[in-house]
Amino acid sequence: MSDPMSDPKVAMLRRLALSTALLAALAPAIVSTAPASASAPGAGAVERGPGEVCFWTQAGQHGTGWCYKPPGYADVPESHHDKTASFRSDANQNLYAIDWGRHDCYYRLIRPYDFSDNWSWGSRIDGVSDKTEGCQAA
Repeated sequence: MSDPMSDPKVAMLRRLALSTALLAALAPAIVSTAPASASAPGAGAVERGPGEVCFWTQAGQHGTGWCYKPPGYADVPESHHDKTASFRSDANQNLYAIDWGRHDCYYRLIRPYDFSDNWSWGSRIDGVSDKTEGCQAA
């Protein structure tokens, strides 16, 4: 009588089962349904994606993070409204930080791959756009 464990078909099925189990265990780490701009729980960290500019509430790209990806205009969230301390752009295009005043508006150019770990203009930011939105240069 032959040993079923020495059968090549049994060995192949065991390897297949082991590979499937390993893939199932790693799948959540490989595939994420969260958007690139989602914050990590409790850390305030963001996953920066290509073409995005990300902003943080503290210097050195720390604190609560939020990312914008063109095209179009987006208001910054309340956590960042006039309270942004640093940013990093991974966009290969000019973007504009917008400051809406009472009677006019201003923009600050964010050049491709620009960054600041201590951004003084962040105390004015209300929105971000891929256009100047008709505003004046600050």
